[in-house]
Amino acid sequence: MKRRLTLYAGVVAAVLCALLAAVILVAVHMTTTAYLTKEIMGTAGRVGTEVDRGNILDPIPHGLIYDIQVIDPVGKVVAASKEMEGKPPMADLHLRDGRSGVTATVCDGPAFARDECSIVVGEQVFLAGRVWTIYTAAPVVPPLTHPLVAASVIGGALLLTAGIAYGTHRAVSASLSSVDAIRTELDEINADCPGRRVPTPDSEDELRDLAESVNLTLGRLQSAMEQQRRLASDASHDLRTPIAAIRAEVEDALMDTDDHDWQATSRAVLSGLDRLQAIVSDLLTLARLDAGTPGASDRVDLAELVMSEMKSRHMPKRLELVLGEGAEVVADRVRLARLVTNLVDNAVRHAETTVTVKVHRGPRPGGPGHAFGAAVLEVLDDGGGIAPDKREVVFQRFTRLDAARSRDTGGTGLGLPIARQIAEMAGGTLTIEDSARGARFVLCLPRAPSPGEERPPPTPAPVTGTQDQAGPLAEGSPPAG
Repeated sequence: MKRRLTLYAGVVAAVLCALLAAVILVAVHMTTTAYLTKEIMGTAGRVGTEVDRGNILDPIPHGLIYDIQVIDPVGKVVAASKEMEGKPPMADLHLRDGRSGVTATVCDGPAFARDECSIVVGEQVFLAGRVWTIYTAAPVVPPLTHPLVAASVIGGALLLTAGIAYGTHRAVSASLSSVDAIRTELDEINADCPGRRVPTPDSEDELRDLAESVNLTLGRLQSAMEQQRRLASDASHDLRTPIAAIRAEVEDALMDTDDHDWQATSRAVLSGLDRLQAIVSDLLTLARLDAGTPGASDRVDLAELVMSEMKSRHMPKRLELVLGEGAEVVADRVRLARLVTNLVDNAVRHAETTVTVKVHRGPRPGGPGHAFGAAVLEVLDDGGGIAPDKREVVFQRFTRLDAARSRDTGGTGLGLPIARQIAEMAGGTLTIEDSARGARFVLCLPRAPSPGEERPPPTPAPVTGTQDQAGPLAEGSPPAG
């Protein structure tokens, strides 16, 4: 690649330098020709002035321009410079009376050598009432002007071409050395050393940006690998617990086959299997969410969804519902139902007596997805709460904070991570906010506009209702659907 780029740069530089040299030589030739023509005309004017005064010298003294002739009215050369003595008229420009400063290029005049051309200027003057003609001439400027000038221009073009080619080779070599270093490091990075990073060039250019982007990508891959390892480790640990319990029950039953309570053993085994099924189900859900599988786009009323889910569940704690109207969203109904049940199950496990679920409209939090405000779902419990510095930790997979949130409470450690991922895939957020007592989970989703709605309407007053422990909804609650 270095050779190709160097050759390409050298060819392009050579072509450009050749064009530049040609332009310079043409410009020098034109300038020199114009200057020479001006000198010839000036010489003709000076000689014409002397003839007009009657001062006809033979030979005619001269300076830079030495081809000079004075022609009388009958066409005879009466005076000439020393170089033109004895030669016929150098040209016949057919000058009319009163014409002066006529210029022509003569290549076959009898007064000149056969192998050269001359610039001839004709001038008319009046002497004793008759028209006399003065011719002055000089050889034309050669196309390459002076050999030294041509050699300087061509030599400079060659040096410039060589310099560009050399500079291109050095620059490409330096750039590709950084690329080679990055490639070599990438070849050596594997699963055993995910913390290694490619070298970052000192130059502030695209290669440095590339190296930084590669390092950022490697960092994300390392985080994903570590998360995958933690997930596998935590999942293995969580699966091992119910498997060990089932094994212990079966071994105990086999050791005492005569008087063993097989119904109790069956119930214990079924409980362990339920836990295994819950963990596997959560893992499959996370796998689908991690894969970015798109969900349905259903129009869902959060209040109706909460009412429907809570009616079909047995609640071991007191449930209070505060359901406002108009909190509709566009999302996957099945996933939202899973989110609601995960939050409520988490609140039930850690509440002392009461779980509260609120649905209402929220202010517009900003962004194009919240043009009509937000639909907000809040789930509160009256348990011990979560410390502010632990509020993000609980959304990590298989995370439990203390003994109160241990495995024997029935949770898999995946409910809250699944709930947050569902919220984010629906374009919303799931956070833990301050509350007077216990934990307060807040889901905020973009609200879907009502038919014909153009601007976010004011938030209406919520409709409240309660559900006693293991009992139906109290009066005042809105009907399902």
